[in-house]
Amino acid sequence: MAKEDDKSRVQDKGKGKADDAKPENGINGANDATKDGKKDGDTGLPATEELSEEDQKLKDELDMLVERLTESDKSLYKPALEAIKTSIKTSTSSMTAVPKPLKFLRPHYEKLGEAYESWPAGEEKDSLADTLSVLGMTYSDDEDRRDTLKYRLLAPSNSDDIGSWGHEYMRHLALEIGQEYQQRLDDDKDVHDIRNLVMGSIVPFFLSHNAEADAVDILSELEGIEQIQKHVDENTYARVCLYMVSMVPLLTYPDNDRFLRTAHDIYVRFNQLTQAMSLAVRLNDMELIKSDFAATSDKALKRQLAFILGRARICIDFEGEDADDVELQECLNNTKLPEHFKSLAKELNVLDPKIPEDIYKSHLESSRTAGLTNTDSARHNLASAFVNAFVNAGFGEDKLMLVEGGVKQSWIWKVKEEGMISTAASAGMIMLWDVEMGLDKIDAYTYVPEEQIKAGAALAMGIMNSGVRLDSDPTMALLGDLEGKSQPHKLACIMGLGLAYAGSNKEDLLEILLPLVTDTSLDMETSAMAALSLGFAFVGSAQSDVSEAIIQTFLDEDRSTQLKDKWTRFMTLALALLYFGQQEEVDVVLETLKAIEHPMSKPASVLAEICAWTGTGAVLKLQQLLHICNDHIEDKDEEEEGDKKEDGEKRDVSGDQLVQAYAVIGLSLVALGEDVGQEMVLRQFGHLMHYGEANIRKAVPLAMGLISPSNPQMKVYDTLSRYSHDNDIDVAINAIFAMGILGAGTNNARLAQLLRQLASYYHRDANALFMVRIAQGLLHMGKGTLSISPFHSDRSVLSRVGAAGLLTVAVSLIDNPKAFILGDNHYMLYWLVTAMNPRFLVTLDEDLKPLQVNVRVGQAVDVVGQAGRPKTITGWQTQSTPVLLGHGERAELEDEEWICLTNVMEGICILKKNPDWQSP
Repeated sequence: MAKEDDKSRVQDKGKGKADDAKPENGINGANDATKDGKKDGDTGLPATEELSEEDQKLKDELDMLVERLTESDKSLYKPALEAIKTSIKTSTSSMTAVPKPLKFLRPHYEKLGEAYESWPAGEEKDSLADTLSVLGMTYSDDEDRRDTLKYRLLAPSNSDDIGSWGHEYMRHLALEIGQEYQQRLDDDKDVHDIRNLVMGSIVPFFLSHNAEADAVDILSELEGIEQIQKHVDENTYARVCLYMVSMVPLLTYPDNDRFLRTAHDIYVRFNQLTQAMSLAVRLNDMELIKSDFAATSDKALKRQLAFILGRARICIDFEGEDADDVELQECLNNTKLPEHFKSLAKELNVLDPKIPEDIYKSHLESSRTAGLTNTDSARHNLASAFVNAFVNAGFGEDKLMLVEGGVKQSWIWKVKEEGMISTAASAGMIMLWDVEMGLDKIDAYTYVPEEQIKAGAALAMGIMNSGVRLDSDPTMALLGDLEGKSQPHKLACIMGLGLAYAGSNKEDLLEILLPLVTDTSLDMETSAMAALSLGFAFVGSAQSDVSEAIIQTFLDEDRSTQLKDKWTRFMTLALALLYFGQQEEVDVVLETLKAIEHPMSKPASVLAEICAWTGTGAVLKLQQLLHICNDHIEDKDEEEEGDKKEDGEKRDVSGDQLVQAYAVIGLSLVALGEDVGQEMVLRQFGHLMHYGEANIRKAVPLAMGLISPSNPQMKVYDTLSRYSHDNDIDVAINAIFAMGILGAGTNNARLAQLLRQLASYYHRDANALFMVRIAQGLLHMGKGTLSISPFHSDRSVLSRVGAAGLLTVAVSLIDNPKAFILGDNHYMLYWLVTAMNPRFLVTLDEDLKPLQVNVRVGQAVDVVGQAGRPKTITGWQTQSTPVLLGHGERAELEDEEWICLTNVMEGICILKKNPDWQSP
């Protein structure tokens, strides 16, 4: 922190030891030499210092003034003190040298201190304390002496104008206050005088002298950050809030919460509602969100706030006039998203549908046999259905599924039983967000006799409706009735509801899905999927009915045998999702889980804790998780294992091993929000990969993918590329999937080449090849226009729904990819839909009509705490909207003809004509 540097700088300045006693800037050399006992050569005489004539004159003058202060003539005190003060204030010095008056006065410091003790109270005594407070800076190398603060508190009448001593003095004083405050708290002493000094003099000084960071730091140390609201004005609030918000990942709970709330209140006070709304979303506080939304009557601004909430997948119901404003509803419900997305596609000229072969580019694969020796063609066709779905997602057209000849000509007949579910569901991906157009096209699949295709169509409805709300709510009508449906159809409806209403807190779902969680006669698959869908719908809301139902299931005697099922992990994940981002609030559930005697209770508590702290960068949690990874698990049931191996059965992973695998995933999720933490965690993954057991090694590649989704960093994908050739095929498959996650929607050419090489390398291994195809589909997702990064609003706000989708897919692959995605439950991949969003910038006018303006797009620059008005982007190019934004890119308007209603130009932005604009 800046304070530490200042401290050392002041210490260097004030040391006054012989090593400082160089001829040009030494304090009285003779004194120093005697003090340190250094001799000059062998003469035994103390070293004397040559002072210039000017310095000698100043020194004599100051010596004389000090003499006057120690004499008995009181009439000389005042003019002598004034002369000393003037001398100190008017002295000039370089950045590295201590001002001369302070050097020459340092030897007299003890004498002046004694004089102070002997003087009677009065104006002169206060004035001397004022001077001693400044001289005390030269003793800052002694940790326990806080003379600057001591004498400052003894001179209350002089505290109004302490700023005149300059910046260095104020920062030094702030440093001593921090130390003194901690000590007094430890000793249970009164701190009122310190608080008054800080509030009355120091904070106002810092804020009026462009040292906003120092003001925030000192209030943070005194645990009074809320007080800063009284001192900020329209010139300082923006920098203060920027600094406060960027400190949040480095703070512990509850300080991080207090900082965000204080910044939020300041933004509201200065009418910066879009910034306030982003913070309200980060705080996950529905009351704040509603009050921010109601705080303005400006139609355009209200719509902009609705777009922000729509992006965060937060639903609020309007009252009063707002309820009649159809366009406002559309902004909040994302109903116009497909239109804006296609306008971007038109601008980039990528509207034409692509086929999987355009992605595979088999002719470039090195092995001639690639693609030909595909042993399982139905399997290959299923992979193509996924690739087709990812690549054409949201464009509404493709060449495999929604073809002219209708369902009869569709790709769906080229796959086998279970594959039909995922293939039919892929139609929902292609019609993503476009519910009105998509209903008819998907409806055609419901009239086919095959149950799997009907199930796929139901899932397609849910996928298509993800993140979009319609007043007519067709999805609830079509999927809500589960009576009399076959098992696959029922499961697909349940998952479809989870996808369609993720983050909506929709109460109607409780009636439909809660009975399925608690019904002991049902198999675990149905109950777990119902719980997971509820977890998505109520993500981060700590919904008590759902959590009680899940915990009751763990306690249920009738379920004890079922709880060993592979699906149980999704039941535990559902519980964890309810506490997403809740931080300390999760402790209640952790205590409850401790009391449950069951192998799945420990993995459940680890998952819950991970979800509660996702994106916070909390260092203590990272340490805890690393600690879990360090434990060496002995196989307790080796005999049993021997028996099982004789039966040729693959043993399911034990609870303890799952705990470790979850902890690895947790490392990346907790470190998501903070760059330094990410660097450190990536290094830890290397160690875990070297020394970890098999269960940990399988999880590491997934965790590496999750730490930077849709952000292909070279150091990460090069490492994953190595892991993709690992001896353990499960590690290799997870590494391939992680490469897809890393490059999702970026069309990264280097990754595309690596995946093509993997397709040749694994052309005889059906499972690995299937995963390579999936990764290729993810890489070219939306033809390079989509992102699955859960962060938005200039990477400051974490989408809970998006992060939940990524985590769910990771959990299904974590220990054995063949259990779900490479087995019969490949449709679990579609949970990724919740994280998918266009990475565009679309500009609209106040009537929500598209508006073409020039913007500069460049790499974002961190400007926290920088002086002046630094540039916020670098290496920019000018483009006309709509434009595509890469990871870490930022856009700003080219000129001031338009005013943007939001502070972050990303997603959908409303522009207002600038009334003061004059065209050049």
